[in-house]
Amino acid sequence: MVKWIVLGVVLFALVVLALAVRPVLARLPRLRRAALALQRRQTEAEALRSAAETLQQRAEGLQERVTVAQERMALIKAKRGK
Repeated sequence: MVKWIVLGVVLFALVVLALAVRPVLARLPRLRRAALALQRRQTEAEALRSAAETLQQRAEGLQERVTVAQERMALIKAKRGK
């Protein structure tokens, strides 16, 4: 008699566990797709960061050229003013 009660409790617990796990297993494919989409976005973000760093370096180079050009313009104006 005790065997049947223990067996019934164990089977009931397994059924409850299966019912609890089922929704989680049903969501796994969607979670996998979401994870892949996030990985793609991360790759795109890294590429954009790299491009932004390149643009930043180019902007700094252009700023230096502008400064040199302004200094030259100032010298030219100073020479003409004499």
